[in-house]
Amino acid sequence: MRLPRPHPSAILRPCLPRTRAGQRRAVQAVMLLCVLALLPATWVFTAADGRLRTTADAPRTGVAVVFGAGLFGNGEPSIFLANRLDAAAELYREGRVEVVLVTGDNSTVHYDEPHAMRHYLTHRGVPDASIVSDHAGFDTWDSCVRAKKIFGVDRAILVSQGFHIRRAVALCQEAGVDSYGVSAADHHDAVWYYSATREVFAANKAALDAAFEPDPQFLGPKEPGVARALAGAR
Repeated sequence: MRLPRPHPSAILRPCLPRTRAGQRRAVQAVMLLCVLALLPATWVFTAADGRLRTTADAPRTGVAVVFGAGLFGNGEPSIFLANRLDAAAELYREGRVEVVLVTGDNSTVHYDEPHAMRHYLTHRGVPDASIVSDHAGFDTWDSCVRAKKIFGVDRAILVSQGFHIRRAVALCQEAGVDSYGVSAADHHDAVWYYSATREVFAANKAALDAAFEPDPQFLGPKEPGVARALAGAR
């Protein structure tokens, strides 16, 4: 049995305020929601103020932290990751850092960002003994917390692209790592535009991570790799 179709006038439509006062309150509510939505991005932006450097003027410190940024199908670093690693290698050659901590995803035996990062760096003059791998850096917050709690990093230069570096600095600061950020070269393709847009939403998660300080997906025992590499470099 076919039910009768409702008359068009019976279809519910949004009820808009009819009075000026109601319309003003509606506009104010929309503006408030916009402000609240942008607060996390504003926090990320301001938290990194005064902490962004180049490879030429980065402060001399013991450790550089390089965040994973994907691999090609053949296991080689993506363009973004290769640019980050090139910047880290330059920091090492210039004597700005003594150890490079590579942190990324190693969720399967067929996907190992830290291994690919180590291989790339050694072919650009960074000694294997000066590279430490964090195989459980599944996101920026996890990498920052693990750098502090697992590897004992108190101060570091962070290396990433411009669209990500402020969030990385903000989160590592919250995790207890005195951080400065170096932006690697950008490659303005579709992935770059997607990543830059995604950062607006990623700021919301960053604000929640900073507020509630969740444990990383994997924490585990402390690892002496960074301390050992620093001792060997001096």
